[in-house]
Amino acid sequence: MHTLVDHALAQPPVTTGADDEHALYMRGLLALRKGDAEEAASLLTRALRRQPTHRGMRRNLVRALLAAEHYDQVLHQANAALAGTPDDGELHFARATALNALGQHTKACAAFARALSLRPDHAASWLNMGNASADLDDLVSAETLCRTAIRLDPHLPEAHASLGHILTLRGRLPEAIEACEAAISLRPDFAQAHWNLAIAALLSGDLPRGFGEYEWRKRHARYRADFPDLPGQRWDGGDACGRTILVRSEQGLGDVIQFARYLPLIHEAGGTPVLACAPSLVPLMRSIPGVRAVASSDRLPAYDAWVDQISLPGVYGTTLDSISGTERYLFADPILVRIWHARLPAGRRVGIALAGNPKHPADRRRSVPADFSVALPDIPGLSFVNLQHGESVGRLGLPDLTPWMTDYAETAALIDCLDLVVTVDTSVAHLAGALGKPAWVLLPHAPDWRWMVERSDSPWYRSIRLLRQPSPGDWSSVLTRVMAELGDRYAGGSTGIPPA
Repeated sequence: MHTLVDHALAQPPVTTGADDEHALYMRGLLALRKGDAEEAASLLTRALRRQPTHRGMRRNLVRALLAAEHYDQVLHQANAALAGTPDDGELHFARATALNALGQHTKACAAFARALSLRPDHAASWLNMGNASADLDDLVSAETLCRTAIRLDPHLPEAHASLGHILTLRGRLPEAIEACEAAISLRPDFAQAHWNLAIAALLSGDLPRGFGEYEWRKRHARYRADFPDLPGQRWDGGDACGRTILVRSEQGLGDVIQFARYLPLIHEAGGTPVLACAPSLVPLMRSIPGVRAVASSDRLPAYDAWVDQISLPGVYGTTLDSISGTERYLFADPILVRIWHARLPAGRRVGIALAGNPKHPADRRRSVPADFSVALPDIPGLSFVNLQHGESVGRLGLPDLTPWMTDYAETAALIDCLDLVVTVDTSVAHLAGALGKPAWVLLPHAPDWRWMVERSDSPWYRSIRLLRQPSPGDWSSVLTRVMAELGDRYAGGSTGIPPA
């Protein structure tokens, strides 16, 4: 890119005013060369408005918008530019990258194919087409495409990092770790490569290395805004006796529940742990003896040191054999439990949750699709209880309990009244495990790191059983097995189950 920018900058200067289109163009090119994509996009947009037929201005505006990740505008400007130069491989690459970032993965692959027909040696196009294929769960093609990018440009760290991610999704963890290490050797401060390495290491059970690499989340462009420095000392696990340790929650509600297990360790060491978390979790977190919980949206109380919540496993040197709280560390309010018992049907009860938060980046893999038909077995004396929220609340034809599930203390009391929880990978799974409630957790073929690979149990929760897809997207096998096993558990094998 800089070669063409430098060529434009090398042209003889034209004496103009500071806001003349040529001056704006030159200033935009300088900003682009310096890496200030936002400034470049602003200047080049102004220049193009004054001279809308100038191909160089529009082409460089596409570059600036792509660098600034303004993908809607990239698509608009690239389409406009291609109307005049339909065989421009770089513009097809920019358009394809924008399509993929906007979630239009199939269209992105077609656009990358067009770019590669024009520039077959362009490693970045091979790489990004591989990323788009991975987003479509075509992992075999994705691996081939990324390896082609590496063959064309062995020094492209993004290609090695993406290969590591794809190999992780395919369950080939030693190879994935090797690919991530190759990316880091090329660019030691490459946060995405460290993140990918963390996931592969955690999936493989190497928790010390995994949580060490996981600290790079705070330097990842997507997440670093969530980690502003707080006043005072960052806690490194030193003496907590007599000190108030503020624990800043992070990521999803399930993450907060999972890593709340470390708060009692601070209390046992003589400290006062204060968890700043979502308001919906505050009443539940106060059930942990010795723990204070406050809403993160409120003014923070005084503290002596602070720590990010998912840094605690590293602070405590956690290994697979030293995970704390595997039995139970959260407790339902007895008064709320009595209210829920009176509200629910008598007899045996199984709670069901087949979908998580649709805003979660991996939700399309971890939730059972809304159009998937699920038939619950009719077993005398057994009632199914709806644990769903949001759009999926009516999919199983069960009564909607969300008017009473106003926070996680209420949901905990509801779960405490159940015999079993059947759920996909969502906060319900973590809540059931933290309460010590038996739960069957239904997992995609490529699971989240905390569930590891191949195991049917969880080192984090002793009461949880894991049921995994045998192949990507195969919810039919999982749910058929679940319904049959519910029959075996509650009706002695006579279920009368209609096909799922």
